[in-house]
Amino acid sequence: MSAQRVEGETDSGQDPPSAPLTGRASSSYRRLLLTLLAAVVVVALVRIFLVQTFVIPSGSMEPGLQVGDRVVVSRLDYRFGGIRRGDVVVFDGDGVFTAAAPPRSALAAAGRTVAQALGAPVGESDFVKRVIGLGGDHVVCCDDQGRISVNGRPLDERYIYPGDDPSDLDFDEVVPPEHLWVMGDHRSSSADSREHLGDPGGGMVPVDRVVGRVVAVWWPWSRATGVGRTAAQDLWAPRGSAGVAQTAPAEPAVSPGREATP
Repeated sequence: MSAQRVEGETDSGQDPPSAPLTGRASSSYRRLLLTLLAAVVVVALVRIFLVQTFVIPSGSMEPGLQVGDRVVVSRLDYRFGGIRRGDVVVFDGDGVFTAAAPPRSALAAAGRTVAQALGAPVGESDFVKRVIGLGGDHVVCCDDQGRISVNGRPLDERYIYPGDDPSDLDFDEVVPPEHLWVMGDHRSSSADSREHLGDPGGGMVPVDRVVGRVVAVWWPWSRATGVGRTAAQDLWAPRGSAGVAQTAPAEPAVSPGREATP
């Protein structure tokens, strides 16, 4: 056997010490970390400015949205357009539909912001409902045919849960400016503006609390579908029905003053 030793071999039989990372390997790690950081930033920006996902926790929006559905909420719609009657929206109900949360420290607020951007659960103050009345609208339940009317014209609410009445509670309200009157589609199983009439704000949702519009169900795959907007002409009961005003109310679009935090 040759007496020549391989360079770096030791007579003790122990493994040679680990060599430091080469410049090439170190550069690869840095590129990987930068790529991961860039991906996190992109995801955060998309969630902050474009879309966010939510899980439907209750049956208040059946049959359109089922318990456990994952929905995509567009933040972009109301940056370039207004909220319309019939839109299905997610809004922050803190202090509106729920008791106001205590003030957060700066550190807690920063942590919440990061969690929101990354899509982590951040609380239970988010609600999904359908917009029935905009600021200035006169919403009434019910007319002599049991229908909800807006500005004297009854709605054609074909989205309501089968077998439900438009409302089992009478109301006659004028929506304040920059506020919304919202209701769930499953009227007998929805705590909405009607439920909170006696609360501060009278059950009306400030438009600056709106996170965005529900645009699609993406999970489960068997139910994946888009959630469109109701055409203005399809909102109203047919003209000429008994007790129906012949002039349709104007179709304003309300723009949120600022975007809320989900």
